[in-house]
Amino acid sequence: MDLTGGTMEESDGVTRLLKAWSGGDQGALRELTPKVYLELRQMAAKYMRKERTGNTLQPTALVHEVFLRMVQVDSVTWQDRAHFFAVSATMMRRILVDRAHAKGSAKRGGQALRLNLDEAPEVAAGSRDREIVALDEALTALAQVDPRKAKVVELRFFGGLSVEESAEVLKISSQTVMRDWKTARAWLMAELTR
Repeated sequence: MDLTGGTMEESDGVTRLLKAWSGGDQGALRELTPKVYLELRQMAAKYMRKERTGNTLQPTALVHEVFLRMVQVDSVTWQDRAHFFAVSATMMRRILVDRAHAKGSAKRGGQALRLNLDEAPEVAAGSRDREIVALDEALTALAQVDPRKAKVVELRFFGGLSVEESAEVLKISSQTVMRDWKTARAWLMAELTR
């Protein structure tokens, strides 16, 4: 996924449409949708790639749900293309966690969860619902301690973004993303095995 949109002109065009949509221009939303749909679909496909067979949620349905939720939100003032994809990653997280809760998979046994964050986002795609819920709870706790580190995990694990894409979204260096990723991963693993 290329969050820069290929050319500066294309990226500026998307940013212009996002700002127009924020201002209430529904025509801008109609024009924006085909420009970002493919990238959102790729983001969802990265996450869903290793979902177990028989899964009823497909990447296309996940993207459609993200769009439905975005259309219902009136108070977002879009900054740029990167901001849009960061919000999209957050919405994908919420949808997947809500889905896991709805399936009644949130009950925990006595065993520690074995969730390998080194292999994100591939692991996320194959994780069981209760692991997603447990990670979401740990991530929420991390956000109370260090919001940026929690955002790095959210973008990489739930959004499927690379280190470079996450750096662009957060407007920090790739090295900072890697440091945050390593620290957050250790913190989350300790939290999940408690």
